[in-house]
Amino acid sequence: MVFYKNTSSIRSSLGPRSNPREERSVTFFNSLMAMLPSLPSSLLPRKAQEEEEEEEEEEEEDQTPRPPQDCSDFISTLPKGGWGPIRTRKYQGFWVPEIFLPSVMAIQKNFKARPDDLFVVSYPKSGTTWLKALTFATMTRTQYPLAHHPLLSFNPHDCVLYVEQYFHEGLISKMEALPSPRILAIHMPYSLLPDSMTSSSCRFVYICRDPKDTLVSMWHFREKSRPKTVEPTPFAEAFEAFCEGTSPVGPMWDHALEYWRASLRSPERVLFLKYEEMMDEPVGNARRLAEFLSCPFTEEEEKGGVVEDIVELCSFEKLKSLEANKMGTQGGPGFVVTNDSFFRKGGGGDWKNHMSPEMARRLDAITQHKLFESGLTLESVGVEAASGDDASAHGQ
Repeated sequence: MVFYKNTSSIRSSLGPRSNPREERSVTFFNSLMAMLPSLPSSLLPRKAQEEEEEEEEEEEEDQTPRPPQDCSDFISTLPKGGWGPIRTRKYQGFWVPEIFLPSVMAIQKNFKARPDDLFVVSYPKSGTTWLKALTFATMTRTQYPLAHHPLLSFNPHDCVLYVEQYFHEGLISKMEALPSPRILAIHMPYSLLPDSMTSSSCRFVYICRDPKDTLVSMWHFREKSRPKTVEPTPFAEAFEAFCEGTSPVGPMWDHALEYWRASLRSPERVLFLKYEEMMDEPVGNARRLAEFLSCPFTEEEEKGGVVEDIVELCSFEKLKSLEANKMGTQGGPGFVVTNDSFFRKGGGGDWKNHMSPEMARRLDAITQHKLFESGLTLESVGVEAASGDDASAHGQ
């Protein structure tokens, strides 16, 4: 969630061009204001300072740390990878999208985590949208009646923004103004996170998925969000890049392993979830998530069917039917995608429609080699893809 105390100051700081993220956030804020007085102070912006301090803050807003402008020469020296228009650079062992690399570097240098921050984490296209919705709905269930929940009117990515986006779009001061506990998202590998995150008591909820379905979902997402002026990317090209580990924030296996090992070291701080297991037992995993978030479902909530109601609110059928997920956009300068790009097929096994047996065996062999003796397994568990062309946020 992003809340603005003074939208005019934001517009002036961002320049004359309109900012879709700002406009959506202002709309979100105004809608939340309409829910008063039931809305608790914990979800409102931090109380405004004295008028003089607020004016001083506006004057200093341009001094908010931004992605470094002098790193282009350094970035140009890094190895290139990726596929199609999404170019990546190898940075500290991972292939980071070039467009976001300045923001990643700025996060490492400037981001200050709070002890009670919660981060929704994933390798892209592993179930991020679903996990954002479930986490947001679970943590805010006492504030919002499910019949009038923000998720009915706003895309999950409007409710939980990426730290990378805040930095990329120059909205860092807005992130810092969020009340605690903050719900944030991030795609960065664990080893790239700043010390303020890895050395504090903040928590992480990580979701992973069968690499074969992750690749297929990522390829479809990139193709659907591809500018018309850009040539399509053959699936075979995307497959090679994924196997080589040069796809965004890859290698995917290393990304998952870092959070898996962190969850073994600190299970009270890192919850590691598997997409396929969540699909098989959504209610049980919703309970597990709530326990980790320190807001377990009460006996009264259990009897009242609250767990099932939250699972239903965040389900494929519900989310895909909402107007908020059929229109609008996400992203910022240089990277904009439509909300419907996040909704394709739910479940698993769609890789069978895109990969030859040889391709599947090759990817499985890489997975087995990468995860050998780690205790982590990544494979489908009989969850079939949902039918229909417009599908589930679950895999997005």
